[in-house]
This record gives sequence, structure tokens and C-alpha cells, in this order.
Amino acid sequence: MAQSAAPLPLPVALTETRVVAVLRPATTEHLATTVAALIRAGVRTIELTATTPDFPAVLERTVRQFSADAVIGAGTLTDEALVRAAIDAGAGFAVSPGLVDELPRIASAHGVPSIVGAWTPSEVMRARALGADAVKIFPAATGGPGHLRSLREPFPGIPFVPSGGITVETAGSYVAAGAVAVSLGGALTGSALRDGDVSVLDRRAATLFKSIEEAV
Repeated sequence: MAQSAAPLPLPVALTETRVVAVLRPATTEHLATTVAALIRAGVRTIELTATTPDFPAVLERTVRQFSADAVIGAGTLTDEALVRAAIDAGAGFAVSPGLVDELPRIASAHGVPSIVGAWTPSEVMRARALGADAVKIFPAATGGPGHLRSLREPFPGIPFVPSGGITVETAGSYVAAGAVAVSLGGALTGSALRDGDVSVLDRRAATLFKSIEEAV
């Protein structure tokens, strides 16, 4: 399938802060507390994964509660049904861990940027041909910044968002290697989603933003 339209711009909050916080809660008891703490710490792009219990309803509620202060997107979209559920719930961007052919088409039709997962050069080419607005390099830590840098050379015009195994200390090295933004989960949020303890978020976010600032 050839790409039929110009890529949609990524959310401004993502390109300005260069950070996506990935939330994969086992329960939703502390989700709102965690999102609020992330926003206070300066994180304005948040990805709620489809593994979240009662995902569509929780995503819709989170979007409604926090969309004035952050862009709330959806991740781990592994099939067409999940993509449609995320779009219907108001996702501000849509992310898959690998190649999901339907994702860019459905997201684009609703004006929602898509970030499609890939690892190899062939997968990157396929993601872009499908119409992905950006490519998620996953799992990023497997090849580290060097792998991203190697992909950057033949694909200079593709926005890369590495994810998986990135820490607040190493985030800057991925930006230096050519990432438009980085995705972090537990390395940023700690135990907040499990027990509501958000005390580490300010410090971790500060370390994260410093790492990125020193790289640009």
C-alpha cells in the first residue's frame, strides 16, 4: 500500500518536550493521580496502553479529564478493533508496537497522528509506506542509540520515537542519535501506578529533561 497523503504533524507537546510517558497500569486506582503528577512535572504527552483494564472507557475518561493540559494518546494498539476503539475514545495519537497495517489509514482518516512500531530497515520502510506519521523504534534498548543512529542515516526524513528500556539518564543519548522524542514507562513513573507514590516523579522528570536538553 503506497502512502497516499502527507504525514500528519505530531502533537506540539511531543515535539517540544521530546518525551512520551507510557502508562501501562494493572489497575486504574492511581492512574489519575499519576497523570496529574506527570503534568505538574512538565510531561505533556501521555500514552495509555490498550492493556489497561476497561481500556476504551478509561481512555475516554482520561482524555476528558486531562486534555486541557496534555495530549493523551493510546498505545499497544495491535489490531484494527483496538485502533478504532482508541480513536472513538478520543486518543490524540495512536501507537503500535509493531506493524499494524490498518493503523495509519484509520488514524489519518480521523486526523490522528500514527506512530507505528518497527525495528529493521525493511519494517521502517513498510511503516512509512503504510502512511505512518512517525516510527516507533522498539525495543530501543536492544540496539541502543547506535541502532537508531544507523537507521537515521538512510531515513533522515522519518521522525523516530524510540521506546523500550530507555531510562531518564539515557534518554538524551537517543535524542542525540536522531530521535524526535523518547518514550519511557516505569523508568519515569516508578511505582506510582501501583501504589500512588508520585514523590519521585519531579526528580526523575528533571533528570530526564536535563538529559535531553544537554543532547540538543
